[in-house]
Amino acid sequence: MKKLLSLFCAIIALSACSSTGSNGGLFGGSECESKLARNFMENAEDRVFFAFDSSAISPDSAEILDTQVKWLKKFSNVNVIVQGYCDERGTREYNLALGERRANAVKQYLVSQGIAADRISTISYGKERPAVLGSNEAAWAQNRRAVTVIRAGN
Repeated sequence: MKKLLSLFCAIIALSACSSTGSNGGLFGGSECESKLARNFMENAEDRVFFAFDSSAISPDSAEILDTQVKWLKKFSNVNVIVQGYCDERGTREYNLALGERRANAVKQYLVSQGIAADRISTISYGKERPAVLGSNEAAWAQNRRAVTVIRAGN
């Protein structure tokens, strides 16, 4: 009887996943969450880049963020986290603050395009999580970024 009940619960959970478009996160979790994150990655660019010591949204970044706006409007029940990053230059404290300004600049852009502010969280990692290792302009340019990820457990 327990096995039958467990099977029944699993079937209900999976059918709910496929029929309701359940939301979730890029950080693991259910199959639904993975599918939603994969859909985001396939239909919207997830990162924008910044000039040295800047948190200004460039025209190229605005185009990328517009793909996120379009996706977020389509999936209005999904929340995101915007992660701000910096290159290795500068102090830890300065880069945490700059990463925060970058994440907030992306959030403000998304909000200005009609995405509700309460759907967007921000976090700064400063220089602590580089995308590319190296002490040259090519590596630094890839590390000066903001990345939008689907928030788990929406």
